[in-house]
Amino acid sequence: MTETTGAQIWKNADAYEAYMGRWSRTAAGAVLTWLGQSPGLAWLDVGCGTGALTQAILDVADPREILGGDRSADFLTTAAGKITDPRVRFAVGDARSLPTPGDAYDVVIAGLVLHHIPNPEPAALEMARAARPGAAVAAYVWDFSGEGHFMEYLWQAATEIDSAATALDPKHRMPICHPEPLAALFRGADLRDVAVDPVTVPIVFRDFDDYWQPHLLSGSSPAQRYVASLDAEQQTALREQLRSILPIAANGSIPLPGRLWAVRGTK
Repeated sequence: MTETTGAQIWKNADAYEAYMGRWSRTAAGAVLTWLGQSPGLAWLDVGCGTGALTQAILDVADPREILGGDRSADFLTTAAGKITDPRVRFAVGDARSLPTPGDAYDVVIAGLVLHHIPNPEPAALEMARAARPGAAVAAYVWDFSGEGHFMEYLWQAATEIDSAATALDPKHRMPICHPEPLAALFRGADLRDVAVDPVTVPIVFRDFDDYWQPHLLSGSSPAQRYVASLDAEQQTALREQLRSILPIAANGSIPLPGRLWAVRGTK
């Protein structure tokens, strides 16, 4: 479930799956329960990435059809390889210029996408355009400012040993990840009955390595790119700083909150 702007296209689906994909699936199921749509509808999954939300729609919502769109051909190849249900098709496309006619879908949803678009207003307008009159339009993003958020610890540790890392912390770079901006974005797309709610999902790492190792993979996430920019000594310092601040349980597991902000409106 990814979407970017400019030159960056998300690549290396395996690295994304190890770092974020498993939690994307948990988040998708929780948000779909919150959204509560009827079966038999046509869905548009905007920024579908490796297919976590698409699969959750199949599992939870019994759709008539789903179109999953994403800019990353690499991620779409992974999604298509895992999801072979004939109700699903995938297409390369930008959230700001969706590959679909207007008034075409009963539900249009963007999962963990809008915070990767510096100016998401065109994407919100496109989502509204693709929805049928009376359709639900929805999105969800991580609450990066939430206390103890599972990605917060990496950036806390980084900034404690490298002040320049503050500028890369998502809570400073992604202003859309708050209720008021999300609501304003959807109202600006002429959607009605806009509501924003918190959705919390459990995030539990087996042990410290389960938390740390995905950061070392050559992935496209900001955290993976930051860790890749460090030399071996700096990576070791970051790892040990993380080990000292993470709330590691007596059994070695690391239970952390994963809160999302979910927004919905009606066309």
